[in-house]
Amino acid sequence: MKQIFENYTKEDHEVWKILFERQKENLEDKACSEYLVALEEMKEVLHSNSIPRFTDLNEWFANRTGWSIHCVPGLIPVDEFFELLAQKKFCSSTWLRLKTQLDYLEEPDMFHDIFGHVPLLSLPMYSNFMHEFGKLGVAHRDNPEVQIFLQRLYWFTIEFGLIEDGLKIYGAGILSSFGESIECRQEQKGKLKYDIEEVIFKPYDSEKIQNEYFMIENFQSLFQSLKTIEEKFKSNELVRTK
Repeated sequence: MKQIFENYTKEDHEVWKILFERQKENLEDKACSEYLVALEEMKEVLHSNSIPRFTDLNEWFANRTGWSIHCVPGLIPVDEFFELLAQKKFCSSTWLRLKTQLDYLEEPDMFHDIFGHVPLLSLPMYSNFMHEFGKLGVAHRDNPEVQIFLQRLYWFTIEFGLIEDGLKIYGAGILSSFGESIECRQEQKGKLKYDIEEVIFKPYDSEKIQNEYFMIENFQSLFQSLKTIEEKFKSNELVRTK
């Protein structure tokens, strides 16, 4: 599967422009500085004027952290997803929401995948975390319990994570959502200090907006926590069930 750029309509490009410009402005005081810097550095290949060409993104990453975009029709099996991450291939849909769907989708589209996820892949520490996360999933592909643990870790960090300093956003599910990027910082929303063991035992509901968010100290601590949990997986130290 590949991106067929010529198939995008004028409305598709208009939707991309609306989403990009609205969310870029919205995130100026909400997103973590690393994300904002990365978005600025990628402006030649990722901007509001046009839907991004995946070939351009791949060329941009080739001499940096080495990631590439792998086109998928939508959600794919978890084991395939881990395998692709282990190869530094990030999955992205090629379809874009309609104008009537600007604020809500049942499953991720290209704006979520590219605008939300891709910029931070240019950050070496975050890139390393994602790569090692994928390799960990591959190593435990035959262990259903560990697979569930890793899905929860992905959900509460890569998709919906916050950083303690200034309560900034780095999770792609929030970065790409106009509404949740505002709501997640409200006082009534629970803010939990990041503890990887607490994260992997915490269930989530993918069909509801989050009520609680885990806050990491920084990307270094996030990366180090992956090594900690890997050792516990190997030694079978995790015995709680929830």
